[in-house]
Amino acid sequence: MSRSVPRAVSGLAPFLRVFVAGLALLSASRLALSLWHADAVEAADGWTPVLVQGLRVDVATMCMFLGVAAALYLLLPVGLRTRRGVRAVFAGWLTLALVLPLTLELATPAFMHEYGLRPNRVFVEYLLYPQEIASTLGKGHLASSLLTLALSVAAALLGYRVIRRALARVDDAGGDWALRAGLAVLVVALSAMGIRSTLGHRPMNPSLLAFSGDATVNTLPLNSFYSVAFSIRDLLRDDPGARLYDTATPDAAVAAYMHARTGTSVAASASAPVLVEHAPAYTGRPRNLVIVLEESLGAQFVGSLGGLPLTPNYDRLAAQGWAFDRLYATGTRSVRGIEAVISGYTPTPSQATVKRPRAQGQFFTLASVLARHGYDTTFYYGGESHFDNMRGFLLSNGFSRIVDRQDYDAPAFVGSWGVSDEDLFDHAHAEFTRLQAAGTPFLGFVFTSSNHDPFEFPDGRIQLHDAEKATRNNAAKYADYALGRFMDQARASSYADDTVFLVVADHDSRAFGRTLVPVDNFHIPGLILAPGLAPRRDDRLVSQIDLGPTLLSLVGIDDPTPMIGSDLTRSGGPGRALMQYDQNFAYMTDDAMVVLQPAQAPLAFERRADGALLPQANAPPGLVRDATMHALWGTLAYEHGWHSLPDARVDAGTGRVLSAARAR
Repeated sequence: MSRSVPRAVSGLAPFLRVFVAGLALLSASRLALSLWHADAVEAADGWTPVLVQGLRVDVATMCMFLGVAAALYLLLPVGLRTRRGVRAVFAGWLTLALVLPLTLELATPAFMHEYGLRPNRVFVEYLLYPQEIASTLGKGHLASSLLTLALSVAAALLGYRVIRRALARVDDAGGDWALRAGLAVLVVALSAMGIRSTLGHRPMNPSLLAFSGDATVNTLPLNSFYSVAFSIRDLLRDDPGARLYDTATPDAAVAAYMHARTGTSVAASASAPVLVEHAPAYTGRPRNLVIVLEESLGAQFVGSLGGLPLTPNYDRLAAQGWAFDRLYATGTRSVRGIEAVISGYTPTPSQATVKRPRAQGQFFTLASVLARHGYDTTFYYGGESHFDNMRGFLLSNGFSRIVDRQDYDAPAFVGSWGVSDEDLFDHAHAEFTRLQAAGTPFLGFVFTSSNHDPFEFPDGRIQLHDAEKATRNNAAKYADYALGRFMDQARASSYADDTVFLVVADHDSRAFGRTLVPVDNFHIPGLILAPGLAPRRDDRLVSQIDLGPTLLSLVGIDDPTPMIGSDLTRSGGPGRALMQYDQNFAYMTDDAMVVLQPAQAPLAFERRADGALLPQANAPPGLVRDATMHALWGTLAYEHGWHSLPDARVDAGTGRVLSAARAR
């Protein structure tokens, strides 16, 4: 027996070495990332929680990889585990346990530079589009991508060689099988405890590790494999949506709250508790509608909003139209901007509805209501419209045509994300002119892509802001050039006097900061141009979800819709913005903000005139209620099918069913 114990334990030696090596690798990466963000960590008094809690996460990660594998190795008959093929399998698995976390850590700095967080669900979703990602990495991040690949391959080759030798040195006698079986049970039990990492009601998870008011700092205790693994788990399981914040409020209470808050004038029903109908500001013959969704054009790039002097054309248009000085995006990705602008849908911690199964039909969009009035409804994009399921979502919800990369016969310039914005606008302008000549009203939804990493655009169009051409600032300046060129064409066209134009960003280019929700990186430009619309600078606090109701009012459509946003043609205003940053939801008013986080109490902040946020000891109950109801609404509207266009219009006073589409 005395010799059996060390023989049995010797089988664990390679696993223990990999375990220690993994902890060292992940801790070193965390330390480097923390030193990069040292000022933020120091401000949050976060060195101890980052490093100590980080060690817990790393232990859990290595237990995920090694626990079951080590137990299985102990249980194998000695004659089997000494075979070359079996050793190769275990050596491969142990190598993967080191190389996969290493590769994700190497990819982390670039992702954090863009999003201010470790790789998360956004990272996972991008992996579903290898062609676009490969092109972006190859043209914009070639050196760092090659370095990551080289280091990962080198680590894999060296690691496999060393680990296979270590397995070959394991005592072939193996010890008593009963002893090895008992040791295997102990290994599994300890690994389970390591993965759970707590004796509390809930196992360790990213939410329980959050400790500061800085979302970037809160992500440092994690490692990137752990963060990605949780994101994949969330994508695969039943999505609780905003129930992450509140599990107690009944669905009916949320519906009743929103029904009262929106001033709904249409009779409510179980299938449509909120249908909003307003008298439109314009009552003539319905107008055309052109929506230009600008990729990644945050306020930081817009001169008229206090940003860099990169947008002379937008600034000129803002002086001639109705410009919103305090407009905020609902999220940090294009699909979030699409659902807010084209559907008036509120943000949730779930995937954007553009990609969710229950939104692939009978989900409200501006196209679905305008199509009932005989509009041509077309989406114009320079790239591949299958990206992020834009094509499927839009065609299933009111759009009759999609124009994308394959429809441009001889584009002047093609980059990683498709044809240039000039090619896109030229094609759209030609289509608008054709439809106007045919007497067909139209909705043209134009989504640009030139202002996207790796920032490719035609030569000779702009005076570069940065010396190097392929930069974020230069791409933003080119996007503005293309926009100005199109708007000059459009305003001199045959369709100009019959068309409402909206120019708005989908989101800012990057979102990061020392807060749970980096508000400044949600600030975006937006303006409306329409016949007879007087120029004005609107300083009300508004959200992307307010644009849909406003556009229908200006176009001259009064059909009831499920959009809970405000018609900005009316006096007063919403005085609030909704923002989703990963799993944090912010409800902001002129003088306050509430942030909801999973499994944590709401946090309230006083909002100063200069935008500074000061923590409040006690969150005002009314404000928390408003935040919670708005957060829950999107999830419930999706789950119950409330965000849909009714088949008929109902008179609130008489209950009489009216025509679903009323011709003017």
